[in-house]
Amino acid sequence: MKNTRKAILSDLPELAKLFDQYRFFYHKPSDIPAAENFIRERIENKDSEIFVAEENGKLTGFVQLYPIFSSTRMQRYWLLNDLYVNENYRGKGYSKELINESKELCRSSKACGILLETAKSNEVGNQLYPACGFELYDSVNFYEWSNS
Repeated sequence: MKNTRKAILSDLPELAKLFDQYRFFYHKPSDIPAAENFIRERIENKDSEIFVAEENGKLTGFVQLYPIFSSTRMQRYWLLNDLYVNENYRGKGYSKELINESKELCRSSKACGILLETAKSNEVGNQLYPACGFELYDSVNFYEWSNS
């Protein structure tokens, strides 16, 4: 049974709380108003695609993907940047359903694939992604330059 759908503006109050939990998980300070503003901007500006999981009318998780492009393939890619399920709803398959929504977006937009990054210490993610068909791409080095 599918419990996922595209996020809409009326989801903002609940979605902002989930997004805040996600950020807190990554050791960022809680800021629900800023989280709501950030998600509102993504939805209104169509900067990303956000799908939510729900159970009995309550949002349980979300995935957010950003469009990027592959110059060598001359096609769109999707960057699966955020995937989060509230700890009270984990182990029920919501992450897999959200990943399936992401794959459907990839197919429907004729993109060449989905990229994601997760910490080597993320034991759950490092089991989940291969189980969902993602391959570890370890033939390149990943670098970051930060302005902060």
